[in-house]
Amino acid sequence: MIEIDQKTNSEVRFLTPPKVELKSQKKYCRFKKMKIKYVDYKDPDFLMRFLNEQGKLLPRRITGNSLKFQRKVAQAVKRARQIALLPYVSDLLK
Repeated sequence: MIEIDQKTNSEVRFLTPPKVELKSQKKYCRFKKMKIKYVDYKDPDFLMRFLNEQGKLLPRRITGNSLKFQRKVAQAVKRARQIALLPYVSDLLK
């Protein structure tokens, strides 16, 4: 796989591209699966699962939420930010 040149030990070449295997799991809406009807804006720990390190909302294609619940999560995060339970912007939030 990896060949190290004997003349200079610092040079590393890949003979074949490294294989990165991603498991293609079926995405699902955790709200529909757990039968959650209300997204509580007063629970910042739960809402942190839907934010990245900078404090931005994660998109549906990553979280797997349905459109209905993605809108509810976005509204809950906005309300939690408004009453200072969540920060608007942060470096290394998690």
